[in-house]
Amino acid sequence: MSTDPSQHISNIIFGPINSRRFGKSLGVDLSPGKKQCNFDCLYCELDPAKTMAQQDEVLPVLQIVESVKEGLEEHADIDVLTITANGEPTLYPHLNELIEEINKIKGRSTKTLILSNAATIDDPKVQEALLKFDEVKLSLDCATQKCLKKLDRSHEGIDVERIKKGMLDFKARYRGSLIIEILVVATLNDKPEEIAALNDYLLKLRPDRIDLGTIDRPPAFDVKPVSYERLLALSRQFDPSLPLYIASRKKAHIPSSAYTEEEILDTLAKRPLTKEDIEALFDEASQKRFEFLKNEKKIVQVDSNGVIFYKKA
Repeated sequence: MSTDPSQHISNIIFGPINSRRFGKSLGVDLSPGKKQCNFDCLYCELDPAKTMAQQDEVLPVLQIVESVKEGLEEHADIDVLTITANGEPTLYPHLNELIEEINKIKGRSTKTLILSNAATIDDPKVQEALLKFDEVKLSLDCATQKCLKKLDRSHEGIDVERIKKGMLDFKARYRGSLIIEILVVATLNDKPEEIAALNDYLLKLRPDRIDLGTIDRPPAFDVKPVSYERLLALSRQFDPSLPLYIASRKKAHIPSSAYTEEEILDTLAKRPLTKEDIEALFDEASQKRFEFLKNEKKIVQVDSNGVIFYKKA
């Protein structure tokens, strides 16, 4: 196992990136030299690579911490440090030690976030490390084993039921913000049975927020995104009590429509919407009706982990 890939040190820190959901984010890449992952997702923007159960190229904790220090000195107004990887960050064997060191040096107002595919969430050691993050974002593209193998192309031995149980166990212990990301790929996980399985499970998990999105970067394989209209239709198949956010950059091409006051309230009763959704869906007159209903307290505003939703009062 390599422990001195120092030639990759300059690539550990990237950004900052401005995110509507997380603020100004500075990225920390735990695998800057190559893709190291236990998934080989069809939609991944990285080139295909053989899946692995553990990293075979490991950066020393001290190198990463020194890079983080330099990044924070250069960018003093960071809202969140985002731990990620060219692959899966929880495969990094010193994650617990690393997050403890990062928590010592980050500012009080700077949060820590990890982006994980959740494949190792049933591992108690991984859970211990993730408990020390302010925010944890886990992917859950599939709630069935067949879908997991076909879409996420998981490493041998990874079982979706263990992932689901691991998430439930972690949620019971975690006091930070738990966010679930579902990335929809046309014809693969947008089928009614797959959405129903996700909905049933998420009603048990009750995360702080669910981000429903689709492919927005060139994928490694010939798979296709779904439209914003399709994402909106899929969102309505989930229980309206779930804090589901449509995370899409493809809203500008959608023709807006006229909604009566009754139709606006009915729509928000079925699925709370963000300001971006309302601007994409409602024509100008309907947006004025929306503002009137909001002023009349018939529509209420809810902050779901940094994202503002509007729903029927």
